[in-house]
Amino acid sequence: MRTKEGRLQDEASARLAAGVTAFALDVATEDVLSLQRGNAEVAFARQVAVYLCHTAFEMSLTRVAVAFGRDRSTVAHACHQIEDRRDEAHFDVWIGSLEAMLREAPAPITALSA
Repeated sequence: MRTKEGRLQDEASARLAAGVTAFALDVATEDVLSLQRGNAEVAFARQVAVYLCHTAFEMSLTRVAVAFGRDRSTVAHACHQIEDRRDEAHFDVWIGSLEAMLREAPAPITALSA
């Protein structure tokens, strides 16, 4: 079981991934983080954000699910959907650049003080 600080860190990572994804896909960050499914564009943006949390931040599927308020199987499905799209060269470059950007993001201040 994760500590409260760990869960807060995971939620911060989810917000960052959602914000970057929302900007890249021109959707509202609040929609990506919403517990409602939303339209197809929002659902796709959420799948991208979930995938980025899993790959860029090396979070387990369970941790990503908790951070986004989703079921682990939903997160696994999203990651498979995005991974399948990586066969498309243009998409692979696009998602790879988002992944690299998030990997280079500075750690939160709380993590630095620990």
